[in-house]
Amino acid sequence: MNAPAWMQLIAYLAILPLLAWPLARMMEAVMQGRFARGRQIEAPLFRVAGIDAEREQPWLSYAVGLLVFNGLGVLAVYALQRLQAVLPLNPQAMAAVSPDSAFDTAISFVTNTNWQGYGGESTMSYLTQMLALTVQNFLSAATGIVVVVALIRGFARHSAQAVGNVWIDLTRATLWILLPLSFVFALVLAGLGVIQTVGPYQDVQTVEAVTWQLPRLGADGRPVADDKGQPVMEDRSARTQQLAMGPVASQLAIKMVGTNGGGFFNANSAHPYENPTAVTNFLQMLSIFLIPAALCLVFGRMVGDLRQGWAVLAAMTLLFVVGVIAATAAEQQANPALTALGVDPSGGNMEGKEVRFGINASALFATITTAASCGAVNSVHDSFMPLGGMVPLVMIQLGEVVFGGVGSGLYGMLVFAILAVFIAGLMIGRTPEFLGKKIEAHETKMVSIAILVTPLLVLLGTAMAVLSEAGRAGIANPGPHGFSEVLYALSSAANNNGSAFAGLAANTPFYNTLLAVAMWFGRFGVIVPVLAIAGSLAAKKRLEVNGGTLPTHGPLFIALLIGTVLLVGLLNYVPALALGPVVEHLMLSAT
Repeated sequence: MNAPAWMQLIAYLAILPLLAWPLARMMEAVMQGRFARGRQIEAPLFRVAGIDAEREQPWLSYAVGLLVFNGLGVLAVYALQRLQAVLPLNPQAMAAVSPDSAFDTAISFVTNTNWQGYGGESTMSYLTQMLALTVQNFLSAATGIVVVVALIRGFARHSAQAVGNVWIDLTRATLWILLPLSFVFALVLAGLGVIQTVGPYQDVQTVEAVTWQLPRLGADGRPVADDKGQPVMEDRSARTQQLAMGPVASQLAIKMVGTNGGGFFNANSAHPYENPTAVTNFLQMLSIFLIPAALCLVFGRMVGDLRQGWAVLAAMTLLFVVGVIAATAAEQQANPALTALGVDPSGGNMEGKEVRFGINASALFATITTAASCGAVNSVHDSFMPLGGMVPLVMIQLGEVVFGGVGSGLYGMLVFAILAVFIAGLMIGRTPEFLGKKIEAHETKMVSIAILVTPLLVLLGTAMAVLSEAGRAGIANPGPHGFSEVLYALSSAANNNGSAFAGLAANTPFYNTLLAVAMWFGRFGVIVPVLAIAGSLAAKKRLEVNGGTLPTHGPLFIALLIGTVLLVGLLNYVPALALGPVVEHLMLSAT
């Protein structure tokens, strides 16, 4: 990495905890019910909804409530897409979204994945963008927050039969955390040039005439062919261009703050209306990690030992820094294939990157958005160098626990922490403990399910795609890069990221169905075991610290946690990575 890249990374890591610290204090007070003014406002809402604010739920009722809540969200988002042609706020007269694409998108936004097989500005009406996608961005992020809070309560409580009330937790996470942060951030973004309007698309005069060629069509509507069977081309020109508009700032704010990632425009955060300057780019990167970092400190506060939160945050940060260094170093190298064509190698690999951001900001953004389960992109990951593209792929495959999504990153990392103390207990022949709670057979089984469900979905889904004709039909690039595109798509879906190697044509019934299944079970196949762990831990008595207790807040535990994440989280994917980016790197180096 060069000096500007180091300066950017240092500035980012210096500012992030300064913002996360006060936010953590506020979030902990809100979720613990100590926000007095908020409780006064909540009370009539709960009475109208028939919610008993004093009644808590065991883990199974909590999980069922979440599944029902998110299932209804799928139905609502699907219906709005299918009916958008006859609904208001559709100035461009967008047609109804196809059934398979609507199904995929509904699952995607409900699971906090925000995978998009469509172009936002050419597919979704303003009403769908606001009422379906933006609203679900809030609710899916709130789901992640309440799950991790329930797990933390499992550690903090003892001899308890309940982990909280899902309806109260969802209300507080949405009303007092996500809404205020997004409202303020939306105003900041709008002030910095991100558009916010419900007016129709604008036709503007271009500086120069644009010319292109199209096949000439006959009376039957088919292309006319010459005597050699080639289509007859005719010139077209225009001096106007249509600019897509929309309520972008409001959706962009929660897209980043909630680690959702779906772009209003197809170009996502590379679009100048979503991300106009280097300042908005830096702020968007900060917003992605803001709540995940703060939740680590919330964890420390709620269990009564801030050192625990700092230890988890340190493990995440170390893994993140390694990823940034690897991605930036890879992208600062010239592409040998382009160098052979006479391209100046001194500028590094600028393919697929915005000039206003450059290599350093693009590599940092790519690592951030895949370390978190965000999926927003300011460059094309498909155009990265093989090893540069492997970094975001690996960040996703780790389970997105390197900060991770809102809530999902921390509960994923805590699952690895439980596994780490279990391994340590086996090494010394002692019943493992974590924060005074014995880790026994039930917790170990639930941890195993939570860790293994996503690799199974990724690897089995990738195998299905490359073995089937429908799956191979979407691959535009032959060889290892095409395999990487499929592997990235399934990794992104099952781990609820949403970014893509864009060379894969995934908006087909096959991929829309396959990815939707991976997204749903990748989300709730982890959430349900995590809540089961929370319920089991809450019912246990807290053990006193003694001479045989493993400290879980020092450098030794941080190293053990990182090792567990790498060995258990990554080894599942090593053969697949070898077939994709590693082989592609070796082939490119040989050119």
